[in-house]
Amino acid sequence: MLQALTRSRLAFRNSSTKVYSAKVVAMAPANTRKSSSALPEGYREDSSKGAMLRFEDSLPRLPVPTLEETAMRYLKTVHPLLNKAEFAATKKAVEEFTKPGSIGEELQKRLQARREDPKHRNWIYEWWNDAAYLSYRDPIVPYVSYFYSHRDDRRRRNPAKRAAALTTAVLEFKKQVDSGQLEPEYMKKLPISMESYQWMFNACRIPGKSVDYPVKYSYQDHKYFTVVRKNQFYKVMYEIGGQQLNASELEKQFTRIYKMAQKMPAVGALTTQNRDIWYNAREALLSAHPANAAALETIQASGFLVCLDDASPVTLEERAHQYWHGDGANRWFDKPLEFIINDNGTSGFMGEHSMMDGTPTHRLNDYINMLIFTNKLDLSDANVRSDLAEPTAVKFHINEGVTREIHRAQSDHDALMAQHDLRVQAYQGYGKGLIKKFKCSPDAYVQMLIQLAYHKMYGISRPTYESAATRRFQQGRTETCRSVSDESVAFCTAMADPEVPSEECEKAFRAAVNAHVEYITAASDGKGVDRHLFGLKKCLKEGEELPAIFKDRAYGYSGTWYLSTSQLSSEYFNGYGWSQVIDDGFGIAYMINENSIQFNIVSKGLGSERMSFFLNEAAGDIRDLLLPTTEGPKAKL
Repeated sequence: MLQALTRSRLAFRNSSTKVYSAKVVAMAPANTRKSSSALPEGYREDSSKGAMLRFEDSLPRLPVPTLEETAMRYLKTVHPLLNKAEFAATKKAVEEFTKPGSIGEELQKRLQARREDPKHRNWIYEWWNDAAYLSYRDPIVPYVSYFYSHRDDRRRRNPAKRAAALTTAVLEFKKQVDSGQLEPEYMKKLPISMESYQWMFNACRIPGKSVDYPVKYSYQDHKYFTVVRKNQFYKVMYEIGGQQLNASELEKQFTRIYKMAQKMPAVGALTTQNRDIWYNAREALLSAHPANAAALETIQASGFLVCLDDASPVTLEERAHQYWHGDGANRWFDKPLEFIINDNGTSGFMGEHSMMDGTPTHRLNDYINMLIFTNKLDLSDANVRSDLAEPTAVKFHINEGVTREIHRAQSDHDALMAQHDLRVQAYQGYGKGLIKKFKCSPDAYVQMLIQLAYHKMYGISRPTYESAATRRFQQGRTETCRSVSDESVAFCTAMADPEVPSEECEKAFRAAVNAHVEYITAASDGKGVDRHLFGLKKCLKEGEELPAIFKDRAYGYSGTWYLSTSQLSSEYFNGYGWSQVIDDGFGIAYMINENSIQFNIVSKGLGSERMSFFLNEAAGDIRDLLLPTTEGPKAKL
C-alpha cells in the first residue's frame, strides 16, 4: 500500500474541477481582475501580499470529513472490487473502527485537533509532502517526473532561435511570479491556492540522508538560468545592467553554447539515481574538490534549466521518450523546471514533482506557447549589445570515485528505462466537441473509456486512481478520485455482453459517468477517502495497535493503482505523460482537445501497444453507443 500511496502523485487539471484559463487573466489589467466583493463571504484580499497571493490567507482550510462520511464512501468504493466474503470482512472492520468509543473516534479527535492547530494551515501538507515525495527514495525519473511535449513552432526550426523564443516567454511569466503580480487561478469561480508557485523558479530538490529537502533562492541575487549541452552546464545571465536580454541576445548566447560545448562527464546523470545513492554520490562529489560546492549551487539556484539535446525526435513516441527521460545525462532532474530543445527545433518540458503539482507548470507551458503562437511576444528586436559576455561554463572537478558513480548511474538508468514500454494513442475520431453534444463531462467520459479498455484487455475492473485538485484550500494539493464504482463495473459488464441492448448499455454508461462526477466533486471538496484514512493512520501513537481497517486486505488492495490516470488539455501540446505506479499497472495520461483525444500509455512490459488498441476501440464503441442520442426527431411524412 505504501509504495502505491507514495507513487500516487500527479495532479493535473480535469474537467470536473476546472481551473479557469490562466492565459487570459494573467496579463489582464488590474481593473479587470476579480476582487473580494465579487466572491462569497469569507474571502478577503490582502494587497500587501501582491496580486498572486492576495486571497491566500482567506482560503478555507482543508476539512476533515466525518468518520461516517468516509466509512460510507469507503465501503462504496471497495464494494465493486471485493467478493461477498471479503466485503463482509471489510464492513465489519469499518463498523468496528467507527463505533462509539472506538480507536477510530479517538484518531478522528486527534486529526481534528491538528486541523484546528494554528501551526498547520493544512493538516495533511507536511505529512503528504514527506510521505509521497521527500522521503520517497526511488529515482525521480521515471517515478516522480512528468513531461509535456510542445506543438511544433514552424517559424523557428533553428534550435537556438526556438530556445531564445521559449526563454523570452518563460522570463515574461517569471517576472509575474517573482513580483507577485501573477493573477490567481480560479476553480468554480473561487480563487485557489497559489502558494506552490514559490517553488517554480530559483528552486531545487536536494537529496538528503533518508529524506530530501527543497531549497529556494532569492531571484534578486540569481538573475540567470542554466543551460546544459553535451552534459556541460553553463550559466547565462538574463539581465545585464538592469536590462533583460532580448530574444536576439539570447539567441546569440545559445548559438555560442552550441559552438563551444564539448562532451563532458555526465554529472547530471547522478540525479537519475535512487535518492540515497545520489545523496552518497553528491557527498563524494563535494569531497572531490572544494570548487564543486559552488558548481552545484550555481545549478540549484538558477531560475530554470534549458537542455539543448543532441537528438532530433520526430514521432510522438520519440518525443515522449526524449522529454520524459532523454539520455538520462543532459539533465538535472532535481530542478522543477527543465525546458528541452532538440537539434531539429522540437521542444518540450520536464517537471520535478515534490513541491509543486502539474497545474502550475501546465499554466506556465500553456502560457509561454500561447505568447509565441499568437505573436503576443515581441521577438523582433535585432539589437545585440557589443559587450555581451559569453556564457560561463560550470566546472566540476571529477575524480575516479565520482567517475565510477557516473558510470553506475548511467547503467542503472538505462536498465530501468529499458523495462518501460511507452505508446501514444493519438485518437482523431472526435474530442470534447462531440462529447459535450453527448451531454457528458469530458473527463468522466474518458475515465469510463479507460475503464472499458482495461475491461476489454483483462475482463475485470481493478483499482484506478485519478488526481483531483484540492487547491481551493490553503496549501491544497491533491486528493484521490477512485474511478471504479458499482456503476462503472456494470457498464463494462454490459458492454461485454452482446445480449444486452444498446439502450441498457447507454443507461449504464450515463450512470457510471454520473457516479464519477459525484466522487471527483467530493474529492475536490476535500471529502475523498484516501487522504482522510492516511491522516487517521498518521495519528496513531507509538505502541498503539494498528486498527483492523488498516490490516484488512481491502485497504491495501483498493489503494494499489493498476491504472494511474490524469488529464490536462492544451491546444499547444502534442503530448504529456509519466510512469505507471506499480509494476502490474499502467500509467495513462490523456488530453481531451476539441477534436481529438490523446493517450500516453506506460507500463512495464504489460502490453502498452495492446492497451493503446483497446483505448482506440473503446473510444469508437462509446461514440457508436451515444451517437443515436444526438439525432433529432425524424420529420413526419
